[in-house]
Amino acid sequence: MHSPAGNLSPRGKGFSLRKRAVQALAWLIAAQLAAYPLAAAPADSDKPAKATPDVALQAMQNELNRAKADLTKSDPAPYYISYTAYDQDQIYVAAAYGALLSDTAVKRRSVDVTMRVGSPDLDNTHGQNRSSGMSSGSLPLQDDPDAIARILWELTDREYKRAAPAYLNVKTNKAVQAEEEDKSPDFSKEAPSVHLGEKPEAVTFDQKTWEERVRRVSGAFRKYADVYFATVILQAGRSNARMVSSEGLEIETPSASARLVMEAMTRADDGMDLLRVETFQAPTASGLPGEAELLAKTEKMAADLKALRNAPVAEPYDGPAMLSGRAAAVFFHEVLGHRLEGHRQRDEEEGQTFTKKVGQEVLPKFLSVVDDPTLGEINGVKLAGTYEYDSEGTPAQRVVVIQDGVLKNFLMSRMPIKGFAQSNGHGRNQPGLMPTGRQGNLIVSSSQSVPEAKLRQMLIDEVKRQGKPYGLYFDDIQGGFTLTTRRLPQAFQVLPVIVYKVYADGRPDELVRGVDIVGTPLAALTRIIATGDTQHVFNGVCGAESGSVPVSAVAPAMLFSEMEVQKRAHGHERPPILQAPGVEGQEPGNGKTTTSTGVKP
Repeated sequence: MHSPAGNLSPRGKGFSLRKRAVQALAWLIAAQLAAYPLAAAPADSDKPAKATPDVALQAMQNELNRAKADLTKSDPAPYYISYTAYDQDQIYVAAAYGALLSDTAVKRRSVDVTMRVGSPDLDNTHGQNRSSGMSSGSLPLQDDPDAIARILWELTDREYKRAAPAYLNVKTNKAVQAEEEDKSPDFSKEAPSVHLGEKPEAVTFDQKTWEERVRRVSGAFRKYADVYFATVILQAGRSNARMVSSEGLEIETPSASARLVMEAMTRADDGMDLLRVETFQAPTASGLPGEAELLAKTEKMAADLKALRNAPVAEPYDGPAMLSGRAAAVFFHEVLGHRLEGHRQRDEEEGQTFTKKVGQEVLPKFLSVVDDPTLGEINGVKLAGTYEYDSEGTPAQRVVVIQDGVLKNFLMSRMPIKGFAQSNGHGRNQPGLMPTGRQGNLIVSSSQSVPEAKLRQMLIDEVKRQGKPYGLYFDDIQGGFTLTTRRLPQAFQVLPVIVYKVYADGRPDELVRGVDIVGTPLAALTRIIATGDTQHVFNGVCGAESGSVPVSAVAPAMLFSEMEVQKRAHGHERPPILQAPGVEGQEPGNGKTTTSTGVKP
């Protein structure tokens, strides 16, 4: 099961509004700390290496060389060791209803020690033993080589004492268990990279100005009595990743990023919680929208929530449907993208939906799919899934996974699978977890596109052809999840936010709520009739076995001949009994209107 690719947080059941506010802030901070710091916009690789030696990097290299020399004498001996250190210097500002909730500066340095014992053909990470390949801990913030070396020594010792017995267990299990279908090695051989990126110039960040802006934007929600929970959260800062390995790899990749998330929530009379989220991302805070645009977004979010609160609950449906570009992007991330990740083709616990379909048509012929983490933006929108090197130090690559409907490739880490022996730069993880093949920037293109206005008319025509009273139009998506293991149905669930009934008889579109897109991938993917002519971007954070990583999905609007939806499960807690205090235009305590101007600048 994979957590949402959504803008902010996984959907929860039965959260109180208070709990959700706490969870939203905590989840965002955790996700930003978890996001792999190598996932940065590509730097200029032609720039000269720094003249000043990096003390931390040199300390890591020295201790690695010592560990490599000494542990070679052990039995069993490691054949691969790597150290990856993460520096993070982040500022988090969160506000609700015109007041700051949090103003936090986080500075941390952590390290992952990876060790493989045995040989690339068979090592301690085989099968279900992946976690034995890594130990993690905190490093000193100061560039004290002796202190750094001491901690690396302790973690290396701890990791060898995990990896060695795990390798012996792997060999025992290999001897007594049935033969595996995929006999590929456990680790691929790759040319080691050497890349020392220049540290970026200090990012100008006026913290006081942004604190006031975030506070004022959050205060705009005070005008809306039915918005029961609203926050605005800004994260901005710099990070740096250093990686060295016994193969000779030496990488340093600094980066800077800024992300602003606006979340607002209400509750319908039947107890259904309704959520609207807007996310903005840029290399620095100066690239984020201005205050006027953010305030306009608060008005749109509040209007959407009011409309949703009064909208009828949708009924189960199976018929023609149209997804907006953002909705289609999430759909492809969940339904297709996860099933193209390399390790899922080898793990015998996985459903292996596409494992034996290489060279076969899996999508309509007019659709192609690539995953390109080297691409920084599309149509002026920055992509969250961009990175220069993956978590295993392999250069990011553009991978054509489906061409003209035919499956060509998988998203590979350094775990080989049958027919695909090498990494293509998609081994990703959050610190502390072993990398697996993951999506970066999944991009869907079409050779059978029409203007989106015509696509809508095609939806109506298809509704009439099938004799249905209406079709569905999915305008925005909260997130989604998919099941890929054999023990569970090979199903997906995509979580729409804004859904309209589009009537065949010309009646105005009707907003509905409480509906989820469900289905199975092999059936759903074959029902795409046509696409729009403009690609749209969905940025988010995706969770899976190797943790939370930033991702993007890009797709045009899509028309489906058939799509199934079901009613969404929801709680039954009533809306707040007391009237919200401090609402602009309302005198506190008695509900009388006043001339309040809301939040003071």
